[in-house]
Amino acid sequence: MIKTNKSFLKRFKVTRNGKILSRKAGQNHFNAKDSSKQSTNKRRMVAITHMSNKAKSRFLVNA
Repeated sequence: MIKTNKSFLKRFKVTRNGKILSRKAGQNHFNAKDSSKQSTNKRRMVAITHMSNKAKSRFLVNA
């Protein structure tokens, strides 16, 4: 039986409809110089569209 990759699952969220959401990049440091609009947009999660079905089936078996 293939198991879901837990380190992968912690970084992503799978919605009811099967979309995969991830955190936006560039949030860890150097955020003081960003405008408030930029920092607000960084807080949102982004849908991942470029992941192949092969990768989805490999890492997110039961999700």
